[in-house]
Amino acid sequence: MSVRARTFNQLSVAAALLSLALAAPSASASTSASATRGHAVPLRVATYNIHAGTGSDGVFDLDRQAAALRALDADVIGLQEVDVHWGARSQDLDVAGELARRLGMRVSFAPVYSLDPVEAGSPRREYGVAVLSRFPIRSETNHEITRLSTQDQNPVPAPAPGFGEVTLKVRGVPVQVFVTHLDYRSDPAVRVAQVADTRRIMARERADLPGARQVLLGDLNAEPAAPELRPLWAGLRDAGAGTGGTYPAAAPVKRIDYVAVGEGVRVHDASVPEEAVASDHRPVVAKVSLTR
Repeated sequence: MSVRARTFNQLSVAAALLSLALAAPSASASTSASATRGHAVPLRVATYNIHAGTGSDGVFDLDRQAAALRALDADVIGLQEVDVHWGARSQDLDVAGELARRLGMRVSFAPVYSLDPVEAGSPRREYGVAVLSRFPIRSETNHEITRLSTQDQNPVPAPAPGFGEVTLKVRGVPVQVFVTHLDYRSDPAVRVAQVADTRRIMARERADLPGARQVLLGDLNAEPAAPELRPLWAGLRDAGAGTGGTYPAAAPVKRIDYVAVGEGVRVHDASVPEEAVASDHRPVVAKVSLTR
């Protein structure tokens, strides 16, 4: 073989090897891309029935309640029994706004009841549920579910507001957070209807935002094995399974407060803090992660 031919062949082989090297991703680049796709986003969520700011000792004390909430160190908290200018029992305060201010969090309030003020020109008297969030609230909705009003003398089950939803973006992952308070009566009929409403609304909202992760926070007024809650567990996981009771706070005998999570949310740990005074319920807090 001539020197010219040998040189040509050597150059061709070198060029081919260079092309292959440029075309194939490096091991580090491939690993980095894989890590990004599989990266889990941590989130700490909690639920707390705050009894309108009144503790198990019958004393209204928002400082004490704010301290109990702060101790949860949660990114998102669902609250139930929240007064907003409701009346003397909560000093006519906007309890949702006050707690948000003291904790430095955003707030979304979803009233169950919104009544005319006693005195003209005063704020409306409202009572419902709320979400506190360390993340910006992208949207908020107050859904209607079946309720048996405590404000009517002769109530009948009917759609009413107070099933709150906020949409958050947690480090790039869309999250729909729902907060609820189900009927307290011993007859489960209204809760049966409320669970059906809850499932329907959550399914519709997820379909409207494909890929969204879902979290349900609330006082369900029923224990985990209650027949009326069984449909919920077909699509949600009870993050607090195996934890202690939540009610009554001083000496819990049953677990009726929940953090529940949907597809794409992994539960790492959950607990019921031993907070016996700030409310008549104990809170539930869960450490979860969101898959991308």
